[in-house]
Amino acid sequence: MEINYDTIKVIGFDADDTLWVNETYFRDAEEEFAKLLSQFETPNKIDQELFKMEMKNLPTYGYGVKGFVLSMVEMAIELSNGTVSNSVITKILNIGKGMINKDVALLDGVEDVLQKLSNKYRLIVATKGDLLDQERKLEKSGLLDYFHHIEVLSDKKEANYSKLLNHLDIKPTEFLMIGNSLKSDILPLLNIKSKAIHVPFHTTWAHEEVTLEESKNKQFHTLKTLKQLPELLQC
Repeated sequence: MEINYDTIKVIGFDADDTLWVNETYFRDAEEEFAKLLSQFETPNKIDQELFKMEMKNLPTYGYGVKGFVLSMVEMAIELSNGTVSNSVITKILNIGKGMINKDVALLDGVEDVLQKLSNKYRLIVATKGDLLDQERKLEKSGLLDYFHHIEVLSDKKEANYSKLLNHLDIKPTEFLMIGNSLKSDILPLLNIKSKAIHVPFHTTWAHEEVTLEESKNKQFHTLKTLKQLPELLQC
């Protein structure tokens, strides 16, 4: 597939599961949660109901660990018909604290890629999630010096990206987004005439999945690893 990147001046990076590991910790937390509530329901049913609760609460809590923990607490109360113990609630809260306090595990080759690209492009982070948590992870990552701007978005739709690009005085045709989610990092950018490159992570949150029809006839590259990016952009 021939895609011309000659007009690109600014590259935006998603953070979670593009720069560092994230979704794996949510899957682990869901397993812990299912074990805590195993007396009330099967693991599969608990997983399904927790996802429904997260979707219901997204407009209220937004994305990130804190909203996830609140959804777990609410789900525990609902599944147990209000009989869940204080001990279990405490363990749920501790799951969340453990997620927040995890070390940042950079994905393979990330810093080398940013170093190469920063010689040619202006780099920014465009991610979503809890502001405090994302700021903490960026600080722990040791990557802050590579980025000219950090933006934690409430969502990643066309309007959010257009507002960001307008705020930073970036023309859509001069912007390239890199991310692991077709729904959040790729398709919205293509719809506003920017470019995007998909770097899948080995696990994807169900909320971020798209159908083949939604991505059909869209022009974008998919890379196996971020380490392929400098060669594609001839850096």
